Amino acid sequence: MMLFGYDQGVFSGVVVTPDFLKVHGLVGPTKTKVLSTVAAIYDIGCFFGAILAFTVGGRLGRKRSILLGTVIMAVGTVLQASSYSLAQMFIGRIVLGLGNGINTATAPIWQTETAQARWRGKLVILDLGLNVGGYCIVNWINYGLSFHKGGIAWRLPIALQLFFIAVLLMTIPWLPESPRWLMAQAREEEAMEVLACVEAISPEDPRIMTQRDEIKFSIAYESDNAVPWSHLLRVNASDNTKTLRRLLLGAGTQAMQQFQGINIMSYYLPLVLMNSVGLSDKMARLLTACNATSYFIFSCAAATIVERVGRRGLMMLSCIGQFASFLIITILLYLAEGDTVYATASVAFFFLYHVAFGMGMLGVPWLYPTEINSLPMRTKGAAVSTATNWITNFAIVEITPIGIQSIGWKFWIVWTILNAVFLPIIYFLYPETANRTLEDMDAYYRSNPPLIVTGDADVISTKRPLHFVYHEDEEVQKNAKEAISGDAGYAEHVN
Repeated sequence: MMLFGYDQGVFSGVVVTPDFLKVHGLVGPTKTKVLSTVAAIYDIGCFFGAILAFTVGGRLGRKRSILLGTVIMAVGTVLQASSYSLAQMFIGRIVLGLGNGINTATAPIWQTETAQARWRGKLVILDLGLNVGGYCIVNWINYGLSFHKGGIAWRLPIALQLFFIAVLLMTIPWLPESPRWLMAQAREEEAMEVLACVEAISPEDPRIMTQRDEIKFSIAYESDNAVPWSHLLRVNASDNTKTLRRLLLGAGTQAMQQFQGINIMSYYLPLVLMNSVGLSDKMARLLTACNATSYFIFSCAAATIVERVGRRGLMMLSCIGQFASFLIITILLYLAEGDTVYATASVAFFFLYHVAFGMGMLGVPWLYPTEINSLPMRTKGAAVSTATNWITNFAIVEITPIGIQSIGWKFWIVWTILNAVFLPIIYFLYPETANRTLEDMDAYYRSNPPLIVTGDADVISTKRPLHFVYHEDEEVQKNAKEAISGDAGYAEHVN
């Protein structure tokens, strides 16, 4: 995820570097559309990478999928860092995106499936905090290299991605495979070993046997009741697992994240500060790096409250903060047409936007699809959600330079309205997934719940519903009795 963040942030400095623009024939206002496409084409690569993860991820497993994506990213990095033509840069951006799409569709699932329920949210949110850590690092590198002329100012930041790639290739082979994926592949013994290691208890412990039984039941139930892809868009009363609803909820978080405006900032903040606010190149880069630092701090802080406040709570808090930030930015940039001091004042609200986004909408849309989808749909659901992220990301990155150049302050009205619209959608349609096991969510959807979730206090509570707790306790006691009975029978046989 740190490589992902670095990769997203690196181009914000590249697109304002004179040598890069000169080498690739992108100098001048008439080249704005081509420049935006060079930046955005990466997201098309990510989109197809996520689709590739959906088609092969279930067969390859989590580890090998990440390794495949990382090798592809290495090829894309080399192509970009050595580019002397627009065609080569286009190809490099697409190849790099292809690898990143595989990785970003797989990593959150892998993290979710190898974490205890009480740590799952914190760890995935921390992953996205590290994503911003990579974004922060590259923005300081971009600022430092703004004092240098020539190709090094943009080739070196791109090439430094190879450091993160090398770390991944050296460490991934030593990490455990997902126990839920192993169970789905009928590799039960390996799965129980991983579950036992995650819980730091013996594989014979009743709690591990209970987890095994719940995972096996979910796999069997979903296999018996799963809706084929060809039937997903039909009204089907036999869909006992609510596959389409869960898929749309997960993908919806990613679409909302993008249409709340984050990648205007990630890809173009120096450009925005130069063109909309009127700052110099170096000041724009410095403020972008300072903003990335505060963004990193608050995104990591979200890990401390994600279970207490819940997924719904964090998403709604983000929406409110982002709406307020964009509303004030819009007003200030409108007033700046008469007095430029108002444009300078807007910088504070670009910082505030990132604080609000980092506290919720940064991480939850990557966590939620891995929790809301069932085991057989988890790889596919996360891949569809990630593909949704990247195709909407492409649209935002493509239109941003053109929108700022064409309509000025009015461009920000769009993002103000969208943030307001998403708030009631989250409130009424999204069930809470905090402090539930992945199997709890399967059981919830087997109960045929209504579309509007606010009518059931248990569904929107951040505390685990008591009926799930009681059921798990009963299963643990049952397995404990069976284990004791088995040991007694074995002892009698030996005697």
